[in-house]
Amino acid sequence: MRENSAARGWFDVSTLKEPYRAEGKKTMGYEIAEQLGWELPDAIIYPTGGGTGIVGMWKAFAEMETLGLIGPERPQMIAVQSDGCAPIVNAYRAGERHAPLFPNAHTLAPGIRVPVAIGDYLILDAIRHSEGTAITVTDEEILSGTLDVAKLEGLYASPEAAATFVAARKLMENGFFTGSERVIAFSTGAGLKHTELIDLDLPILDPNDPNVGAQIA
Repeated sequence: MRENSAARGWFDVSTLKEPYRAEGKKTMGYEIAEQLGWELPDAIIYPTGGGTGIVGMWKAFAEMETLGLIGPERPQMIAVQSDGCAPIVNAYRAGERHAPLFPNAHTLAPGIRVPVAIGDYLILDAIRHSEGTAITVTDEEILSGTLDVAKLEGLYASPEAAATFVAARKLMENGFFTGSERVIAFSTGAGLKHTELIDLDLPILDPNDPNVGAQIA
């Protein structure tokens, strides 16, 4: 895209190279506030690749305060990445404002397989100003989390969405959360796009069998 956009007159719509994506993501912040009676949660856990979700919501909160819809309080913004591709997490832990290219990036969650983010400093600013954090999860934890979300919530979560569930549990276990907080863990996609990742040994049922209901039970 970089090589051909100038020569061919193409418009590069990569993350944060155009003004519209963050504006679209910003609506998530407005929906959260509206649905919670113009209050914000204590924390937001978001699967972070290019990071426009965090950037957009952070902008929305500032706009809503200017409009008088909310006060100065902000939720703790929490970025979740795979341990196989964690440039934001590494930069956060190192106290850096920019995240260098993550070498040999790999994870089964394509939405967070982003080895370098243009808006890295915007993501890190939001995390630090909100006293949030950045955390990694493993691919094994993501797969296990997908099954847990299905069992507990009835949702077939994408790998990225399952990562936020895993992160919430880990943050409870390590004491970051006390259990009294109101936390939003974003489900950013459906698992139907990633059926090849789930290996279930399920019985094959005959719908014409008069005892099929008993088999399911």
